[in-house]
Amino acid sequence: MTLPTRRIGPFTVSAIGLGCMNLSHAYGAPVSEDDGAALLNRALDSGVTFLDTAALYGGGNNERLLAKAVMHRRGEFTLASKCVLDMIDGKRALDGSPAAIAKTLDGALTRLGTDHIDLYYLHRLDRRVPIEDSVGAMVRAIDAGKISAIGLSEMSAATIRRAYAVHPVAAVQSEYSPVVRNPEIAVLDTCRELGIGFVAFSPVARGLLCDAVRDDAYENEHDIRRGMPRFNGDNLRHNLIAVDAYDALARRVGATPAQLALAWVLARGDHVVPIPGTRSIAHLEEDLGALALLLDASVFDAVDAIFAGGAIRGARYSAAMQAQIDTETFPDEELA
Repeated sequence: MTLPTRRIGPFTVSAIGLGCMNLSHAYGAPVSEDDGAALLNRALDSGVTFLDTAALYGGGNNERLLAKAVMHRRGEFTLASKCVLDMIDGKRALDGSPAAIAKTLDGALTRLGTDHIDLYYLHRLDRRVPIEDSVGAMVRAIDAGKISAIGLSEMSAATIRRAYAVHPVAAVQSEYSPVVRNPEIAVLDTCRELGIGFVAFSPVARGLLCDAVRDDAYENEHDIRRGMPRFNGDNLRHNLIAVDAYDALARRVGATPAQLALAWVLARGDHVVPIPGTRSIAHLEEDLGALALLLDASVFDAVDAIFAGGAIRGARYSAAMQAQIDTETFPDEELA
């Protein structure tokens, strides 16, 4: 199957990619290897040509899953992974030093069973290390033939420009959805100006915009949303009022909530590629159905109106996680 395509740096990829994190990380117990392999192969069979993983996800197990499940189909997709964030001795660690980047990259190549990654991101900004030094390590990886292009994740327009001055950046990845609008402050325009692709992760707002979050009784103690203020308590109960209005709008236009969110993200610009994650083949196919939607701009205006003002309460990250985020924040944004 062939899907519409968009450009991310030197790569032509399906207009909707696949974020692979959910299979191994952040939302509870990992799926079985067989179930993960089935989902990944169905994505490729359905025309998805952009797979996104990271060293952090499952402590490297997400990369290992891709190796076993789809690396025999390596020619069918653009492979993206990430460094700087990693699991060291079982604990999440942030290290943007050139030595750590080189070590994480070599480990990723081994885990993935390949000698080359197409798009390699600095997963977060390590403020202890000049961004120029971190990008320099990535340039050396390009020169060594280990990666093709450089990406940045959750970084501000100012940091993007500093990085770009060292070497062209192919992609910037940040959380972006009708609920999370931080890239609109400066990053989207900076990417457009510099010819950088923008990759939107969590485009259905960590399940909020796909009818997956109706209360804060998360099944698994390791669900990342337990530590995110907007997904808990009175904040969540308030936020679900706007979500209910959004769900009603999706029904009126003949879309599922997930499809409407993805169509909204796709409409932000031709340089924008969302990478929803899922553990369900049915949800994967639902997500890809967003590409067939033909919606008037007034529908997207209605989405914007629903989530305007104080429709969403609560910080999007815990204080510890926010400390590693470089993306701009709004003057009135709640921070943990």
